[in-house]
Parts: sequence; C-alpha cells; structure tokens
Amino acid sequence: MSLDSQLLVLENVSVHYGQIQALRQFNLTIQAGECVTLIGANGAGKSTTLKAISRLVNLSQGQILYQGRNIQRYRAESLVSFGLAHVPEGRRILSRLTVLDNLKLGAYCRQDWPQIKADLAQQLQFFPRLAERQHQLAGTLSGGEQQMLALARALMSRPKLLLLDEPSLGLAPVIVQEIFRILRELRQQGISLLLVEQNANLALAIADRGYVLESGELIVSGKAQDLAEDQRVKQAYLG
Repeated sequence: MSLDSQLLVLENVSVHYGQIQALRQFNLTIQAGECVTLIGANGAGKSTTLKAISRLVNLSQGQILYQGRNIQRYRAESLVSFGLAHVPEGRRILSRLTVLDNLKLGAYCRQDWPQIKADLAQQLQFFPRLAERQHQLAGTLSGGEQQMLALARALMSRPKLLLLDEPSLGLAPVIVQEIFRILRELRQQGISLLLVEQNANLALAIADRGYVLESGELIVSGKAQDLAEDQRVKQAYLG
C-alpha cells in the first residue's frame, strides 16, 4: 500500500470516557476510493472510532492522519472543509427546517454558489423522495427518508471520505436495500467510505476490508471476503 494512496491512518489510537477505556491502541488505514467496515457488538468501540476521527471525542493516545495531515490540531467543523463528512447514528437532521434548508446547511463551508445550486439539484435527482418532499419540514419525514436526507446533506459538502454510523438502524428491509444501493453508487463516484453497520453481512458485502473490534480492541482484520468466511466472525456476528 503506497503512502500516497492512504487517505486516513489511525496510529495506536486510544480513547477514554473517564475511567473507561473505549478504544485501545487501534490501528486502521483507508485508501482513496476504498470502503472499510467496522464490525463488533454494542460497546465494541465502533462509534467511538468515528467520533475520534471527526474530533467529537479526544484521543488519550495516538494520532489520526487524514491526507497526511494530523487532524488532532483542528476543530471538528474544520474537517468538513478538508473533505471529511460524518453521518451520525440517529441522523441528527434539523427537524424544524425544511428538507431543502437541511441540504443547504450541508454546504455551509463552501462559497462556490453556482456549484452549490447545481449540487442541490443533483442531490434531489439522486434522492427522488427528497425532491418530492423538499419543502416539507424534515421532522415529518419517515425514518428512511430522514436517513436519505442525512446522507444527502453530508454529500453537499463534497466529501472525499464519508463516515457512516449505523445507516440501516431501525429501517424496514426494503429501505435498507435502497440505502445500500445508494452507498454502492457513492463508491462508484470515488467517495471513500468508513462504515459502522449492525448488519455485518450487508457491511461485508459492500466493503473491501473490515476490522473486527471487541471491547475496544482489534481482534481480527482483513479482506471483507476473508472475514465473511472466518469461523470466529461467522459465529459471533454473521448468524
């Protein structure tokens, strides 16, 4: 793996919540254009990893490099302008604003107004349900539509790396399939993905590589296909 192709590098990353160690000396790399998934039970450290990358929690040890830049020096909101976007668990849409206003806020760090307008049109084309509901308050959308809005809002920042925390959580199977179809299309557009997903089968089917966490520690990593065939992973996470 060449250094030039490494979009994201975690080196010996540890995170504590008070006396509790949520992540212990975790190492991870993502290459440009790659989809990587984190697998593990609740409390394994998956969401903590995403929060550490997007500067929502502080490291107690280690460093995180994004495009060769140590991002621990920067505030969370600065990372969006570097091409890093986070779609959090629970979506965190602004329910009292319209769909359109939520999308516009996704481009808050940009000033290329003609291109922002073009990107708005592109997102509404990419997500037809949002186009139909663009003037509705976001809080009136279904869970699946809110997840699409959270994705589209993140894409308005033109990310190079998209962090996704449980995008299928609480959604009907038909909507889950639609969300993962969209993720595959994003991959084809060259956007790198770091995916935390409760459905390990779905996650490994879309990913290039995976990391399995247990109680904040890495227990196994490798190509997604190899992990899907690993007996330990099968028994613990694939059912």
